[in-house]
Amino acid sequence: MPNTPRRTLSLFILLFLSWLLLSGIYTGLLLGLGVLSCLVVVAVCRRMKIVDPEGHPIHLIPGLLRYAPWFLWAVIKSNIDVVRRILHPRLPIEPRVIRVESSQKTHLGQVIYANSITLTPGTVTVETDEGTIDVHALTRESAEDVRSGVMDRRVTDIEGES
Repeated sequence: MPNTPRRTLSLFILLFLSWLLLSGIYTGLLLGLGVLSCLVVVAVCRRMKIVDPEGHPIHLIPGLLRYAPWFLWAVIKSNIDVVRRILHPRLPIEPRVIRVESSQKTHLGQVIYANSITLTPGTVTVETDEGTIDVHALTRESAEDVRSGVMDRRVTDIEGES
């Protein structure tokens, strides 16, 4: 049952809160038009049958809340490493392309993993395929970090029981 009432309500609330945040004008007429426009968008999304676990993955929120602090720390550590290598040219830069396995069960999970790699300084996802990801790493250490599988396991934990 892809179009559940819970997902529909969640989509409406998310859209309306985004509209409120971006509009900045809170008169009665504009609030009413905002509600109306959000209702129309939700109706169109329901008709298109995209209010589903992949199109509106509210089930991932608990896992993402657990993942975010760890990921933020990984980004900070990688930033520091890249900055050190820029400021100290004697530190080695050994670019390489590696292929790693991804254990995510869904395409969305694999996209989260690939984007996490790219958002971490010193690594870029070059290509994804079913179950594998090609990564360009700036250094041997950043390649080893990706190969360790820690990020892969943490992203897989976001998916939980699907």
